[in-house]
Amino acid sequence: MNLGAFSISLNVKDIAVSKEFYGKLGFAPMGGDEEQGWLILKNGDTIIGLFGGFIQANTLTFNPGWDQNAQNLDDYDDIRDIQKRLKAEGVEFVSEADETTTGPASFVLMDPDGNPILVDQHR
Repeated sequence: MNLGAFSISLNVKDIAVSKEFYGKLGFAPMGGDEEQGWLILKNGDTIIGLFGGFIQANTLTFNPGWDQNAQNLDDYDDIRDIQKRLKAEGVEFVSEADETTTGPASFVLMDPDGNPILVDQHR
């Protein structure tokens, strides 16, 4: 199963302060809108999302259909197929993708330690 691009989404108190801090670590903006309270930063293949108040907790994020440069992949596992496989394995969901639809969708799981995992397909 290919979950797509990986990033960590961080719940930050101040976007500007976090942007400056991660900039010192070599991260540069690759997307988002600082005025709206969210930025996506990249250093090599490592991606960090900064979200001011959008998320409740730091979250592991996967994007089926994207590579680490947020470029569309021709061949990828659709989120609904991933969800069906996980359900067959007995994984419990916090929220689910509507399996009767196509295109963008998301679901959320919690790992055994209570860490949220967002699987968010944009296409």
